[in-house]
Amino acid sequence: MPRFYCPAPLIPEALLELPAGAARHVQVLRLQPGTSITLFNQGPDWEGPASDGEFDATITQMGRSTVQVRVGAQHPVERAAPRQVHLALGMPANERMDWLVEKAVELGVASIQPLMTERSVLRLNGERADKKVAHWQSVAIAASEQCGGNRVPRVFPVTTLARWLPNWRLALPADTQPWLLSLLNNPGGTTPWQPAADPILFLSGPEGGCSAEEEAAAVQAGFQPLSLGVRVLRAETAALAALARLVCG
Repeated sequence: MPRFYCPAPLIPEALLELPAGAARHVQVLRLQPGTSITLFNQGPDWEGPASDGEFDATITQMGRSTVQVRVGAQHPVERAAPRQVHLALGMPANERMDWLVEKAVELGVASIQPLMTERSVLRLNGERADKKVAHWQSVAIAASEQCGGNRVPRVFPVTTLARWLPNWRLALPADTQPWLLSLLNNPGGTTPWQPAADPILFLSGPEGGCSAEEEAAAVQAGFQPLSLGVRVLRAETAALAALARLVCG
């Protein structure tokens, strides 16, 4: 059954006009009145009280650019990872960031913070940065709809590592445990793979990794170095490898 993120109140038996994004998706799929779909509303675009799980819904009317549905029964299913895992990373270039966002959402990431570092190839500022973040957020929505997730992770605005490090705790739960993915420090050392309830934040560098100065600044900000082994991983692979290891075991 097609699934759609619908940042709006979901009340059984209510008639609801889908927001523009979901309505456009329904139109693209060429769905018709009478088609059954699934809705969920937990995500960064919805500031009202979020509903647990997902809802049945039936398309009742199709306009040129509008779609009306009748909301059905609520199903309190939960498919989130056992604990929150956040990713902060030096943005890889080209389409690799799109791929990273999509796969991280499929694995169950809680949020993604794109960063510019000394060695970052991709440089974004102003309107271009805003458009990229909006695009990555749409990738996260589509991935959540596809994989069965009921919580769309937030993609935070692009910033520099230097600006982000002193303030990273402001955006995350107070008990978040910070780890620095690195091949330069602590090879084979202590790892956070043991089961625990505390949220985890992974900080990973771009192509070429973080500089020695950036790694030192991260450690000073509370991050603990962590190695994934002796192989040199691509920027997008390292973050996903850590996420998969923690979420999937």
